[in-house]
Amino acid sequence: MTSVTGLNPNRSGDAEPAVRRARHLLDPNDIHGSHMRSVGSEQSLSNVQRWVMSVLVVTTLEHLAAGLAIAAVFFPRERLDGRIGLNFLAAVVGVLAVAAGLLIHGKRPLSPWLLVGLVPALAGVWFTFI
Repeated sequence: MTSVTGLNPNRSGDAEPAVRRARHLLDPNDIHGSHMRSVGSEQSLSNVQRWVMSVLVVTTLEHLAAGLAIAAVFFPRERLDGRIGLNFLAAVVGVLAVAAGLLIHGKRPLSPWLLVGLVPALAGVWFTFI
């Protein structure tokens, strides 16, 4: 049992310094405290949940934007309005995807990161018209 001073008494009653254990190991003298320190906090759990949600939202919407850009590539050549419209929609969906990811993290949605959302649309324009 650990004394108040942080020293462990040995068999003869003399006090010796407490053994520092690696963080991932349980302290047999303080099982409950050791477990509570290793579990983490509610804040770290909400941070992980925020990251998982933002990754899911951004990747799902970016796949939708890429699908719209691919649809523009295979749209009939004589329907120029449809090809332009699908690439425009790909740009809008891509930018909204990045903005949603920023908002989930509590950041301002107007950011240079919004340019990343234009990548599927730019690729679609490249393959559709060039």
